[in-house]
Amino acid sequence: MTTTAAFDDPADPVAKIGDLAASAGIRRVHALAWRDLDDVEAGGSEVHIDEIASRWAEAGIEVTLRTSWAQGQPTDAVRKGYRVIRRAGRQMVFPRAAMAELAGRTGPRDALIEIWNGMPFLSPLWCRGPRIVFLHHVHAEMWSMVLGPNLGRLGELFERRVAPPLYRGTRIVTLSESSKQEMVEDLGFREERVTVVHPGIDRRFCPGGERDPEPLVTAVGRLAPVKRYESLVRAADRARQAVPNLRLQIVGEGFERPNIEAVIDELGANEWVTLRGHVTDDELVDLYRRSWLVASASAREGWGMTLTEAAACGTPAVATRIPGHEDAIVDGVSGLLAEDEAALAAAMAEVLGDRRRFDELSKGALARAGELTWGQTATQVMRVLADEVSLRRGRR
Repeated sequence: MTTTAAFDDPADPVAKIGDLAASAGIRRVHALAWRDLDDVEAGGSEVHIDEIASRWAEAGIEVTLRTSWAQGQPTDAVRKGYRVIRRAGRQMVFPRAAMAELAGRTGPRDALIEIWNGMPFLSPLWCRGPRIVFLHHVHAEMWSMVLGPNLGRLGELFERRVAPPLYRGTRIVTLSESSKQEMVEDLGFREERVTVVHPGIDRRFCPGGERDPEPLVTAVGRLAPVKRYESLVRAADRARQAVPNLRLQIVGEGFERPNIEAVIDELGANEWVTLRGHVTDDELVDLYRRSWLVASASAREGWGMTLTEAAACGTPAVATRIPGHEDAIVDGVSGLLAEDEAALAAAMAEVLGDRRRFDELSKGALARAGELTWGQTATQVMRVLADEVSLRRGRR
């Protein structure tokens, strides 16, 4: 089955991006990110900036992305038309990037994008030119999951109390209305300064092939504490009481793997749970198409790109009811949202045990995915940036 027109980008988004940039005088954009797409721990945030930067580069804009060093990768590279500079480690990338911009070592720029992924680059303190910030979600309890209770409390304090006042006047771009609401209510950002731009879906994700003969549930993402794969395995184990032939595949790599394996051993689930590790792009598309459900027990997400990628293949989702998921999934239409582990198990059993329900959600998933393209995303973000550049010039 081939890709339908619903998944194509709007007519000539590259030309529209070029027009918006030219109208604001934007020729060179610098972006600062914690990680790069070629990093072994890259996730949705890295996919997001790559999709945008490559389309901007195609429109004739000079885009330079500065990140931390990635194992096995060159310090300077060109990816899909934009430049990637990899310097310093996980912590030192923040001061090194700021110093490089202050000293002009990266060259001139017309605008700056800061990607605030946990720890910010604190651009309001040193960047005098036009800039916007990508903040995909509030990290909250993620700090304790990664750093432990003591350092985690300090991280959360910094995110909620120290950093926000510096960014109150900054134009923020986030992925979902639910994440925006949390930023306004919890971080105190001004509602009119936070713009929602949904992520797109690569056109390689489309319907085709056949479902597995037995119910197959797939989860995709870094093996990190925030994804709560242990809870997902336990939920699937509960669901097997109603759907005994259910199988679960988890795609991804990360330091949480031993803990997930321990839960699998505890439940005696080795015969029906598979940790796939890394898969190729083609293998991922094939897996989405063969799966009956894609699932997520994550505690924090800016969106949930894997859920909408699977939706574009006609595969509905069952996921936790959290900001991000609440926008990626249209509850009851393209998938089901669950409040806790027990509800997640019940949702799996409901969809896998009722063919009519599955067919309804599959159609809803395709309709939801048809609304999302990277061309639209890149165009809308450029519109935000162009508005900010024009506003700053008007003030001067």
